[in-house]
Amino acid sequence: MRIARLGPRGAEVPVVLHDDRAHDLRGIAPDVDGAFLGGGGLDRVRDALAAGDLPELEGADALRIGAPIARPGAVYCIGMNYAAHAAESGSAPPERLVMFMKSPNTVQGPDDDVEIPRGSVKTDWEVELGVVIGTRTSYLRSPEDAWAHIAGYVVADDLSERDWQLAESGGQWSKGKSAPGFCPTGPWLVTPDEIDARAVRLRSRVNGDPRQDSSTADLVFGIDRILYELSQVLVLDPGDLVLTGTPEGVALSGRFPYLAAGDVVELEIDGLGRQRHRFVAHEDAPEVAGA
Repeated sequence: MRIARLGPRGAEVPVVLHDDRAHDLRGIAPDVDGAFLGGGGLDRVRDALAAGDLPELEGADALRIGAPIARPGAVYCIGMNYAAHAAESGSAPPERLVMFMKSPNTVQGPDDDVEIPRGSVKTDWEVELGVVIGTRTSYLRSPEDAWAHIAGYVVADDLSERDWQLAESGGQWSKGKSAPGFCPTGPWLVTPDEIDARAVRLRSRVNGDPRQDSSTADLVFGIDRILYELSQVLVLDPGDLVLTGTPEGVALSGRFPYLAAGDVVELEIDGLGRQRHRFVAHEDAPEVAGA
């Protein structure tokens, strides 16, 4: 299934996309959040869809696309999880899982404008496969157990301000990861039965020019290993978002300029859809409220 949230910021309508139509899910749940995912919401959607009980949302094609999950409780990120990206960052591939966090309020729609933070000179793009947690995950017994805890997958842009992340971080990457709008997510949450996320192509473009082009088959730590290791040190709750790392081809490499006002970034992962967001100067940015 493909789950989406359509409508103005803060007033998105949850829908399931089927046969080129958007079916309204408000009769099942008010939103796509941790309570919905952890409470069997996806199973209820499947049953209702099969029974023909879901009304079509009129005018869906004209509505803004919001993030496919409402504000998550946590956004966990894995660093340097592609060997080539680690190399372009000046590092060897990690021997242990590198984790940092983004503020949950960075999550916004896939096509919303993104503000370049005041004073930023090194805003960078990072296409990533996002994993959405479906059930509480703690102390998994093996990596294989991880797959049963996944609600679905999303496209995400782990936007970064590299000076704040590295030169001024004090050793904590999150300082450069949590500016407003720094996690465009979507357009859809795609359930695991629809996609084998272990080997999907992911790409990015800036102003139409190719930047990143890789596959999740090249992950240093695979999806199952990531969730297993995280579960040993923290609890993943339904609705949490885990970003699995970005491949080579970012501005940090020195091969491309950093983002400036007016630039357009496009990201795509096979089977998960495409997002396109424009960057605006701080004084031009709209007020952000909701996802």
